[in-house]
Amino acid sequence: MRDVRITKLAELLVNHSCSLTTGEKVLIESINAPNEIVISLIRAAKAAGASPVVIQKDDQLIRELARTCTVDDVKLMARCELAMLKEMDAFISIRGVPNAHEYADVPPDKRSLLLENYIEPVHLQYRNANLKWVALRWPTSAFAQRAGMSTEAFEDFFFEASTLDYAKLEQAMTPLAELLDETDIVRIVGPGDTNLKFSIKGISQYKSAGYHNVPDGELFTAPIKDSIEGRICYNVRSTFYGHTFENICFDFHQGRVVNAVCSQNIDALNKLLEQDDGAAYVGEFAFGVHPLITRPIDDILFDEKMTGTIHLAQGNSYPMCDNGNRSAIHWDLILDQREKMGGGSVFFDDALVRQAGVFVLPQLAALNPQK
Repeated sequence: MRDVRITKLAELLVNHSCSLTTGEKVLIESINAPNEIVISLIRAAKAAGASPVVIQKDDQLIRELARTCTVDDVKLMARCELAMLKEMDAFISIRGVPNAHEYADVPPDKRSLLLENYIEPVHLQYRNANLKWVALRWPTSAFAQRAGMSTEAFEDFFFEASTLDYAKLEQAMTPLAELLDETDIVRIVGPGDTNLKFSIKGISQYKSAGYHNVPDGELFTAPIKDSIEGRICYNVRSTFYGHTFENICFDFHQGRVVNAVCSQNIDALNKLLEQDDGAAYVGEFAFGVHPLITRPIDDILFDEKMTGTIHLAQGNSYPMCDNGNRSAIHWDLILDQREKMGGGSVFFDDALVRQAGVFVLPQLAALNPQK
């Protein structure tokens, strides 16, 4: 008997996230994901009248290719995958993560080759700008372990969070989107030493409601590239490219990180910021508003949606809210401002918008978790 939750998720990805229609073509990328979700996606795509193509990958194989690659190898891989994507109307990527540190021993120079010659041109540039696309993690035992949950409890959480009523959430985000459009200066204060300000004047906003990530639930824009001043201290752990970082603090001047500290892996942190010129600048500012994601699980695609949080992304800016920053990385770092994490405030043009993770304006009350 097939799990009805998997069928429901596949139908959401096909019909809501990618809105596939008759005659369209979709590339389904499976990385360590079980056949059951891929089969359900194939069936949902065919039911919508679309033509699915499947590629299956494995993290251990990707690691070996990354460790041994030359620039010519990477460019060949990029050309082949780009040619495939140019045949498609949509892209669905499902990734199971048996080991979050699988790429920890890939040399930095090899990682740079992949970022600059494959990830940036194929995915950050072409895919993001030209295809309907969605990416999600798959619930694995390792994922549950990182979350501190049993496998069964984590699967229940995963499917409930992933299949949220995104149309309802998108409607609730509209007043905040309108307010962002009217705002010049954003100021973020606390907890701790966090005191940061920047301008978002003239930058568009985007209601992220199940179209590119699942689970989803964020509203994002971007700072004017050189406007960020002050300090931000992130209090949510982040694992990125095989390294885990905690207690990251950045000092900004004229939009650029001029000082960075963390409690571990400081060399890896500095290498990420030195990846290219854009890595030291911010490409995104966002509010997390998913009502069912209430604690971090050390996975960015979940944690950045967590209610009561904001996040900024080092690196590349998305085309729908473009501040002109270009980088081979896009790394979301999360600040939890809820009372239990020390509180904190967000101001728009000196007016208080959210206090201790709770929106204080009446028109934004629907974005607060309902008791």
